[in-house]
Amino acid sequence: MSKREFIIHGWDGIPNDSWKKWLKTELEKEGFEVIAPQLPGGEFPKLKEWLTLISSLVKTPDNETYFIGHSLGCISILKYLEQLPKNSKIGGAILVSGFISSLKIKQVENFFDKPLNTKLVKDKTDKIIAIHSDNDSYVPIEKAYEIEKELNAKLIIEKSKGHYMAKEGIKNIPVLLTEILEISK
Repeated sequence: MSKREFIIHGWDGIPNDSWKKWLKTELEKEGFEVIAPQLPGGEFPKLKEWLTLISSLVKTPDNETYFIGHSLGCISILKYLEQLPKNSKIGGAILVSGFISSLKIKQVENFFDKPLNTKLVKDKTDKIIAIHSDNDSYVPIEKAYEIEKELNAKLIIEKSKGHYMAKEGIKNIPVLLTEILEISK
């Protein structure tokens, strides 16, 4: 069984921007198979389409399956985990600038039609890490504390990283690489 890492980009994102290309290269050096799909919908994404694509790529998840999400990609990963069969388990998930409740943005409100069933998510893995910046202008830091509380996640707050985007000068996230290597031991 080889370790698989799925990198799920955020709203209107691309799979190889900013730190994602760096991370893919680093994880491949460590022997991971890395899958970073282009999710459909652009400015008007649909949760159902994202979940369909993620499910088709993952096929059968196992304890060597890991996820890293950015922004809207985080709730997508969690909604994917929520709908897995009862005894399914994954290795872990890392959520960068994530949120589990609505930001009240019309174009992505369909991701929150139903509240996340955090109990079902926690049944799928006990390794959830949230990485957030103290100055994220898109996702308030309160959303990181919500993830910590509701999912029993390990929370890492970094200084002055914004929303972890290329336009903010973010080309890598060393703590992210450290954490994924640690949870996948």
